[in-house]
Amino acid sequence: MKKQEPQTLISDLGEVKLIERLTKDFSVKYQSTKLSIGDDSAVVDLKSGSTVISTDLLVDKIHFNLDYMPLMHLGYKAVVVNISDIYAMNAKPKYILVSIGVSNQFSVEHLEMLYQGIKLACKNYNIELIGGDTTANNRGLLISITAVGNAIDGKIVKRSGATIGDLLVVSGDLGAACLGLMVLERENQKVLKNPHYSPILEPYQYFIGRQLKPEAGKKIFEFLQKNQITPTSMIDLSDGLSTELSHLSRSSNVSFEVFEDKIPISAQLEKIAKKFNMNYLELVLNGGEDYELLMTIKQKDLPKIMVNPNLTVIGSVSKKTSKNQLIKSNGTRFEIVPKGWDGFDYLTKSHIQTHHNDKPSDKS
Repeated sequence: MKKQEPQTLISDLGEVKLIERLTKDFSVKYQSTKLSIGDDSAVVDLKSGSTVISTDLLVDKIHFNLDYMPLMHLGYKAVVVNISDIYAMNAKPKYILVSIGVSNQFSVEHLEMLYQGIKLACKNYNIELIGGDTTANNRGLLISITAVGNAIDGKIVKRSGATIGDLLVVSGDLGAACLGLMVLERENQKVLKNPHYSPILEPYQYFIGRQLKPEAGKKIFEFLQKNQITPTSMIDLSDGLSTELSHLSRSSNVSFEVFEDKIPISAQLEKIAKKFNMNYLELVLNGGEDYELLMTIKQKDLPKIMVNPNLTVIGSVSKKTSKNQLIKSNGTRFEIVPKGWDGFDYLTKSHIQTHHNDKPSDKS
């Protein structure tokens, strides 16, 4: 990998100049912004609708691995992770605040690459960066982003609105991001054992892309708005289909019946999963990080939904039982047990790996 030279120490700039350098040239500016970066607080004037606010925290060695995650991709993904929650509320993201805790193993140039990814995400999703914070961190990198969005009053979609007879709909395809992570982890372990090993990534580009540079549900949100479809409930698929179904089920006090052969998957997913000696259904149900939208809709909206090739009806809402059920093509039913991502479960099961090379990648 090519390294940038020279490497400027963060301490050479100090916090104020560092923030000025990292946040310059962000092009998205809203007229509703009255005061942005450079003061104690940002001031925005959202005259209409409701304000929707969400925040996420990404921690080195827990949510990302800099052995194979380029900093520019990490910056982009950090934004997507947060605004995905805004879209899941049927709202439009408009602003973000970015805070980072960084150790002395990172240079100013490293942080500039991180912010290049943040800047690109802001441009692609028409989001304004209005503030944040930087601080020292005694180990690794920590990123916290707060996203602020705007929703039409009465059109906010919660997890609790699903009713019996509604249809269960998902966007995109599922399981690809988790498979991409498996490929990256496998190849990285080979590199750690043999520094001269050249990772084999080309056959898995789609899956790796879904892991390193996911996209949020902007197009689906815009489709719903244009076609005047308001889902009865919605959630983004960050922690896996099984876990997100459990969240919707608990909040709406309903159960779900999901048809296995209706779940959309990408080409080659089943074949490659078999190569990895893994059931593809485990990736689909429990993998997470797809950042697709899972929603319930009224049956009257089905004709509108069917014209969008990126939306698939995978099941329906039934009366509350103790189980969400997966129905196979032969009619056999299985309970869908939530086994998706859980950060604290990750810790207690000691899934954190010790990496031989903690220095950030200069890839872009």
